[in-house]
Amino acid sequence: MPDLLSEPRFDFISPPDKEFIRAFDREMARLGFDYGGKIGSGYCWGQYMLIYRKTGVKSDNVYARIYIREASILLRLFLSKIDAHRAFIEEAPAYIKEVFTGDAADCKHDRVDPDGGCMFRKTYTIDGRLIEKCSGFAFEFPEPARHGVGDYIALFSEFYAPRRGPRVAVQ
Repeated sequence: MPDLLSEPRFDFISPPDKEFIRAFDREMARLGFDYGGKIGSGYCWGQYMLIYRKTGVKSDNVYARIYIREASILLRLFLSKIDAHRAFIEEAPAYIKEVFTGDAADCKHDRVDPDGGCMFRKTYTIDGRLIEKCSGFAFEFPEPARHGVGDYIALFSEFYAPRRGPRVAVQ
């Protein structure tokens, strides 16, 4: 990763954002996930993008992305079964919990659905409040900072790392 980010095409990425990408990448590799050794086009999400998948498996499931934009980066985690991780989220630092409880990505789809639900809606309860998020925009962490890598990895591990006993949020 360090050599790749040194390429002239990535000169616009700020040093703190490069630090975050490197630190996040190291931690993801430790957990058995990687970006495949290339930074691809970001399409409509940003100028470039890293896509993290599980190493050593044939599945193409995406677990995390880092969108590299002109002015900053954005970390997106692909998370499901939020209610199963409620205790962890309720104890997480405010900047982590806000993504689950704040207004960003609130579901705007029609609530009157003949089948009783929206296939794009993630519904869960945090702090006793029912929350509905749009799965196409949920769990995005804008401008993640290097000092927060441990918290983002703890959150990711809560959902994806092999279980070895109870987990608690990093304080």
